[in-house]
Amino acid sequence: MSTTRVVVTGIGTSSPIGGTAPETWTALLGGASGTHTLEHDWVAQYELPVTFAAEAKVRPDTVLERPVAKRLDPASQLALIAAMEAWADAGSPEVEPERLGVDFATGIGGVWTLLDAWETLKEKGPRRVLPMTVPMLMPNAAAGNLSLHFNARAYARTVASACASSTESLVNALEHIRAGYADVVIAGGTESAIHPITLAAFASMQALSKRNDSPETASRPGSIDRDGFVMGEGAAALIIESEQHAKARGAKIYAYVVGGGVTADSYHITANDPEGFGAARAVRAALEMADASPDDVTHINAHATSTPVGDPNEYKALLSVFGSRIDEIPVSATKASTGHLLGGTGAIEAIFTVLALRDRVAPPTINITEQDPAVPFRISGAATPLGDGEQLAISNSFGFGGHNAVVAFASA
Repeated sequence: MSTTRVVVTGIGTSSPIGGTAPETWTALLGGASGTHTLEHDWVAQYELPVTFAAEAKVRPDTVLERPVAKRLDPASQLALIAAMEAWADAGSPEVEPERLGVDFATGIGGVWTLLDAWETLKEKGPRRVLPMTVPMLMPNAAAGNLSLHFNARAYARTVASACASSTESLVNALEHIRAGYADVVIAGGTESAIHPITLAAFASMQALSKRNDSPETASRPGSIDRDGFVMGEGAAALIIESEQHAKARGAKIYAYVVGGGVTADSYHITANDPEGFGAARAVRAALEMADASPDDVTHINAHATSTPVGDPNEYKALLSVFGSRIDEIPVSATKASTGHLLGGTGAIEAIFTVLALRDRVAPPTINITEQDPAVPFRISGAATPLGDGEQLAISNSFGFGGHNAVVAFASA
């Protein structure tokens, strides 16, 4: 295996709790919730059983210039905003186009563009359907547009593995830099799928919380009274770079990307393996690539969606890897604050993991009324110091289809 060391040199996000990475991190540490009652006519029009979600705090079409925004689905708008912030944060690296890659994920893609076009077709006929409809709705639209914007010619890839998507993109970035395919990769994920059809469908399968009377507290991973996840919206991007390239240009380094693991459950199309075998293998693979042992891990950002079944299954998986030590490692379940960004969730949680290492603090997990004995993580409603010395953290993502992806970071 290549000995090339890989680093994070830039971060950016547009999330339900902030329009930038620093705003989002400050809000997370402050215990903010990005979940609110939806103020759209279609909530009442379709009599939706769930009337809340975690929308992006800053609407992307208010950030981008109008001609740019008009040609992009909201998911691609968010991706461009996050990537531009991350690129500037990295110092706008000078890199040959053929050595710059993009690996940008989504779980669903341009659902708003697709269904708006369908309504236009039904109501106004085929001549009124916009010619840019397919380039806007296709799942690779974000990656393609980022490649165009940043003149990235090494490759432009898209992972679509549900809620594991953007963590898998980060693992790809690590592997591709080590393999010599690129010196710098813009990696991350995006989702803008808070739409009547997705809310109705997730609610129909009993996956969403129905706390319409208290949306800010609806996502409560690890809490005994959790009743489902909260739909989130946003994008996050990380600039992943070979250490040699970063140091040659004097870039700041947030953290090292040291390992990744991608596995499949082959168990059920929506439910994860109740024994957590696939998830555990992904964790072990990430640690093996990092040349680390379970004893080295000092922090975990858990997938922890706040579903009754998913949270205990993740605990079982981690228990099989870490043994009783799992109860000592500070765990953060940040979807309590941001909601679940689906294809974007792994990337924003990777940013939280990187910043946790930088600031030596595990962010709080809000909304735990009483911790479930079946999920006895060391999890706290207050920020938890991580201490001095070298730190190693993992971020977990698991998705419909049985996809498991884990990325490991080491402190800089």
